[in-house]
Amino acid sequence: MLSRFTVLCALAAGLAAVGLSGAAADKPAAPAGKLERKNFVENTTGYKLDENTKKKIPLAAKFEMVYVPGGEFTMGSPEAEPGRDATEGPRHRVKVGGFWMGKCEVAWDEFDVFWFDATYLVANDERAKGFGPDAITRPTNTFVDETYEHGREGHPAICMTHHAATVYCTWLRQKTGKAYRLPTEAEWEYAARGGKGDAAYFFGDDPKALGDYAWFKDNSPDPDDFPNKPKGCTHKVGTKKPNPFGLYDLYGNVWEWTLDQYDPKAYETFAANKLSLRPVTIPTASKWAHVVRGGSWADKADRCRSATRRASDKSWQKWDPQEPQSIWWLTRMDVIGFRVVLAEEEQPELVGLKPKVVKKSE
Repeated sequence: MLSRFTVLCALAAGLAAVGLSGAAADKPAAPAGKLERKNFVENTTGYKLDENTKKKIPLAAKFEMVYVPGGEFTMGSPEAEPGRDATEGPRHRVKVGGFWMGKCEVAWDEFDVFWFDATYLVANDERAKGFGPDAITRPTNTFVDETYEHGREGHPAICMTHHAATVYCTWLRQKTGKAYRLPTEAEWEYAARGGKGDAAYFFGDDPKALGDYAWFKDNSPDPDDFPNKPKGCTHKVGTKKPNPFGLYDLYGNVWEWTLDQYDPKAYETFAANKLSLRPVTIPTASKWAHVVRGGSWADKADRCRSATRRASDKSWQKWDPQEPQSIWWLTRMDVIGFRVVLAEEEQPELVGLKPKVVKKSE
């Protein structure tokens, strides 16, 4: 069954008129440090071409970015923390710079502006072969409903691979001229803790209050709105209480991609330092593994803690019947989403970071 939103591939005339190369759409990334240290709203626009009439259909979305002042914190969890996994240690001191983070997880309306923007190539379009490695492509079409009946309007975009989230950020950089990317693990955990210390949650160690801030296993079923999802579902972003920084849904709703490649020895390496400055494990060309954070609508409270980590692996695509399997979609992994950040002063190793995964990557 094809998605009700069809990726428009046969648009040669219209695409030629606007240009196909991602490089042609490049804007210089604005030094984020020149922005005021306060929240701001970002707008994105584009258009798709109607398959039948070839008329331009406007696309637009907006989202709010929340300023998070930098600082130091202890990353990881103590051994006695309920629900703790060994990958959450050893604990180590970390310092991050100031950054803006998406107030909410990226919702479908935001992702769709990218997905259907006719000024960019479709990933499986033969014409894409004629453009350089800097050309931006859009995701292929899905062979099932991409929402998996979770709802679309206002709901987080789901089933994205790390590559899809990374390319979205690259597109967003070109659209806005600002250096958007995924958050590093350190930035994500610092934001989740909300400047409130070392407790399991920013509100303390007792998970009883989690339902005020998160959609998780105990409160995500909503049979009235989603009668076909008795085991639970995603919910519209920003409908629970925010954390002390003013960020929503960092716990629950969907797991969120971070920038980092998963390295089982990374925490040990960082712990050898008295203080690690803006630590990150740079992503490689490998399709696996990368780190997600925060838990989802399907997880119990102990999986929605500030320090909880999960590494992606090949089993996340076991339901994908394609050969080779998609680098864009995680079939039936309807617990995975993402949000974006913008560093006040970008760390040198992340400047201009581009997607590296190719179709045959494993």
